[in-house]
Amino acid sequence: MSMFPTRTTESFDFQEVDYQKDGFVARITINRPFNFNAYSTPALEELATAFQDASWDDGIAVVVFTGTGHKSFCTGGDVKEYQSCYTQKPRDYWKYMCRFKAYIEAITNCAKPVIARLNGMAVGGGNESQLACDIGVMGEHAFIAQVGTSVGSVACGGSTQWLPITVGDRTARGILFLNQRYAAFTSLSMGLVNSVVPTVKGPDGEFITKFSGDRTCLADWNTDPWDTPFENRATAGDIKKALKGEDGYSIDFSLMDEVIDDLCDQIVNKFFECTRYTKAQVNYWKDSAWHATVGHARDWLATHYTSLEPYEGMTAFVEKRKTDYIGMRKRAADPNGSSEFLWGPYAQECGECGAKGMPSQFEHCGRCGAVLAVAMTT
Repeated sequence: MSMFPTRTTESFDFQEVDYQKDGFVARITINRPFNFNAYSTPALEELATAFQDASWDDGIAVVVFTGTGHKSFCTGGDVKEYQSCYTQKPRDYWKYMCRFKAYIEAITNCAKPVIARLNGMAVGGGNESQLACDIGVMGEHAFIAQVGTSVGSVACGGSTQWLPITVGDRTARGILFLNQRYAAFTSLSMGLVNSVVPTVKGPDGEFITKFSGDRTCLADWNTDPWDTPFENRATAGDIKKALKGEDGYSIDFSLMDEVIDDLCDQIVNKFFECTRYTKAQVNYWKDSAWHATVGHARDWLATHYTSLEPYEGMTAFVEKRKTDYIGMRKRAADPNGSSEFLWGPYAQECGECGAKGMPSQFEHCGRCGAVLAVAMTT
């Protein structure tokens, strides 16, 4: 009897993750389409559990990781959860990062190759999630982006570690500093994914994008010349209509799933112990960068959540307003200003009740209501 018995997927009773096993293939799906498949704290635990189960199940050869729907693969952490929970209790963000770390390592340590099926945008931690995988297959309607420096965080959950060794140092800096969107075929050319597959159908029910040379996709394993890869190509307007289901346009994953099924079949028909050790060897640079930095990242992010940047960035996101980047810079440049505290540093003392640590911008004591002496002179 095995000390590691095989479990059915139903036995896990996941709430935010769909987990299926079919033949030699395990399929793990973030099932939070109402929030663009942003992972919540409970979802991270479910994902890590699913990847570990697939890793230990000798009946599984390959894992396909995706999101529900056609709009999003994953958009990283739930910013609403960050804003409501972790800006209020930064010490809990350290615990959250422990859970996130376990999730990412469940992918990189999985004994089976993991294929990221990018059924939509991969943003922030969503890009980090697909970078943790071994192979990336992307629908032509999807895009990749980082958002850390725009929302008051840092993409050090995989992107600062792995983008330089994936796309090169200079390109990685552009992705991380500028937070621009990278369309599917651009992502392929940069090395962010291995393959891009047509997913946009026109009103005639046919895929708009067609390749020369009888290709079904553009991929880094294609060995034929790429001088003129396209016979026809879906435009940004076509993609926009397909995402909204307008004018007879639609998103269709049939061709994409054929490509992924073929990849799964190729992996199944290889020696599994050799495959497992090959992954362990290829992981050297990823593991080195990850383990050298992630502990520091976890502590820095938890500390940073006590400051104004994440409060402003994530509150602006939740309130759907523009983030006051310039105002923050002006506060930092002001010799008497503070860009670290919402109402200034804890510098005032009440002359009436003796309360200490009142924010420097407070005009009245938060304990007894008395007018503060410093405020009276400003």
